[in-house]
Amino acid sequence: MSLPPPITLEEARDRLLALAPLLPVEHVDAEGCLGRYLAQSLHARRTHPPTDLSAMDGYAVTAGDLSGPWRVVGESAAGHPYSGTVHSGEAVRISTGAILPMGAKAVILQEDLAREAANLTLTGEPPEPADRHIRHCGMDFFENSEVMPAGIRIGPAQAALAIACGYRHLPVRRIPRLAVIDIGDELAADPECCAPHQIPASNGAMLMALARSLPIAASRIGPVADTLAALTAAFEGAADSDVIVTSGGASVGDHDLVLPALEGWGANLDFWRVAIKPGKPILVATRERNGRIQIILGLPGNPVSSFVTAYHFLMPLLRRMLGSSQATPLQIATYLAAPLRANGPRREFLRGNWDGENVVPQTNQDSGALAALAASNVLIDRPSFAPAAQVGDPVRVFLLENGGIA
Repeated sequence: MSLPPPITLEEARDRLLALAPLLPVEHVDAEGCLGRYLAQSLHARRTHPPTDLSAMDGYAVTAGDLSGPWRVVGESAAGHPYSGTVHSGEAVRISTGAILPMGAKAVILQEDLAREAANLTLTGEPPEPADRHIRHCGMDFFENSEVMPAGIRIGPAQAALAIACGYRHLPVRRIPRLAVIDIGDELAADPECCAPHQIPASNGAMLMALARSLPIAASRIGPVADTLAALTAAFEGAADSDVIVTSGGASVGDHDLVLPALEGWGANLDFWRVAIKPGKPILVATRERNGRIQIILGLPGNPVSSFVTAYHFLMPLLRRMLGSSQATPLQIATYLAAPLRANGPRREFLRGNWDGENVVPQTNQDSGALAALAASNVLIDRPSFAPAAQVGDPVRVFLLENGGIA
């Protein structure tokens, strides 16, 4: 068969993300939104702090009376404000987070004061400036101001901010439905019952674990035999999924039947083969079902190839479907701690270990080397035809969330 020329990673990923369906918006309890992405920008429903508050434990006094002495006339505690007005020569005991009484414009730290009964004298330094220990009204945000843009991922701090802004429920995209299909006559479903001619079906578990770092609904099918009938049945079993990911069978061998099975199932090929190593034989297809588009990713069967292509294609796709404004992985710059040979025509992603300052490439870069992958916390990005690199040369890497290493 005539093979299409490989396309670049950026072109392939742009084409894939352009296919991503816009999932409907639902409103979910803020505490249940962790890991999801805001579908709409969030504007504060209240001002915070709603009035001036004390940032420290101490005594509230007027701005023109910072040297004392003072007479203590009351107390303002968090949730229990002082109802009167503070005048020159007076002080109100105040707690962190308590409302600043009327008339008070300064808070003097309790460790800078000496108190006997209701009499208070200065023993340390007054605040400089006078409002140093005051959290002013609106210091954090004002009512109607935008506090979070659409597309931001909701973590613990973002959930807390949304609640502080007056939101109980947040707008997020529906969770994508993902089906992962392991393909290959050589795969054994039970790793404890694996014949000599078999290998344990580990790719499906790996892809499920990778995808479940996002809030998705995932199911696993297989292992599936290398026959058109078995593959068609597997695809039909995943027909209600938003995304179908296969591992194995996407290349050009006699037993690589994913493409003909997809075409027979009614899917349309969008692109096949990307100029990267590992992972060249990735394919992307779509199928229309009940007025919506399903996306099918055919990943290579070698475990490292499957991982790398899932990292660069599956994960960005799922993030985009969830509404992320930053769907693609970010790179950081670092330096080599070992030399690298010159690269060939395909962009290569080498497994490596980064210590925060330098990166060491793994010795074994075979696309079937799971031990080297498991020992890595970065992918070293080697452009096509990159020249040989020496110790200390700059390189760019992608960070991996890879168990206890990262």
